[in-house]
Amino acid sequence: MSSNKRLTLNNGVEMPALGFGVFQTPPAETAEAVSAALSTGYRLIDTAAAYGNERGVGDAIRAAGLPRDDVFIESKVWISDYGYDETLHAFEKSARKLGVEVIDLFLLHQALPGEFAKTAAAYRALEKLLADGKVRSIGVSNFMRPHLEALLSEATVVPAVNQIEVHPYFTQAELQAFGAEHGILTQAWSPIGGITSYRGEHATSTFEDPEILAIAEAHGKTAAQVMLRWHLQEGRAAIPKSVKAARIAENFDVFDFELSGDQLARIDALDTGVRGGPEAEAITLESFGRDIPED
Repeated sequence: MSSNKRLTLNNGVEMPALGFGVFQTPPAETAEAVSAALSTGYRLIDTAAAYGNERGVGDAIRAAGLPRDDVFIESKVWISDYGYDETLHAFEKSARKLGVEVIDLFLLHQALPGEFAKTAAAYRALEKLLADGKVRSIGVSNFMRPHLEALLSEATVVPAVNQIEVHPYFTQAELQAFGAEHGILTQAWSPIGGITSYRGEHATSTFEDPEILAIAEAHGKTAAQVMLRWHLQEGRAAIPKSVKAARIAENFDVFDFELSGDQLARIDALDTGVRGGPEAEAITLESFGRDIPED
């Protein structure tokens, strides 16, 4: 397999374009999955405090024996730990579980639209962590344009990344474009549309889409590989997830073919505008708050 493409963030830090995600990966299975990913060639691992599996990620990275600088570690602060001091402490919790002193990319996991002052205070804490060298880059996740605008009006440091739901059935093209205008890289979660597999028996998932399957057949690739190649060629980062070693390897085998401009456009045209994850305005501490353990 060819080597991973790298993207340069707005502060000059380089990040692998294709990473490995562990959302909803049970803690007991996390270390094995991350070990398989690192063996395959992935060098970006994305986790979050709310996933409850940062410790497994750290265990696998240490067991791999790779130089620390070779693995790009990304984690996120949960909304329950927003606030300036609370977010500084959230970093200490994540770093301790991961077993590292420096986290390469540290994100706010969601906006808290109804309590944006907490969100802004949390982001100021990220700026402090960046200034102190405890993180190499900072950003956000699941921020819509109004949240980015509000943050940019107060922030000293422009977020390097906005990690959002992007797959062929939900492209958020306008949000991506707004981010690009401000130097904010889009990183796609559910990049191959796994979330579309849970929409009911009569719904088509991205894996079964005739257009994607036709493009895949033309290249001798799978639907997942075509979707990941689509992200890479359009300049996004992507973090597919799996606990199956064969699927983990398949998702990384995307550097030996190229989609045509017409094929990219055909995939773009599949956008339905239907979000799979929760609406940003639905995120409240009452509905989504949860304590993040110290250890």
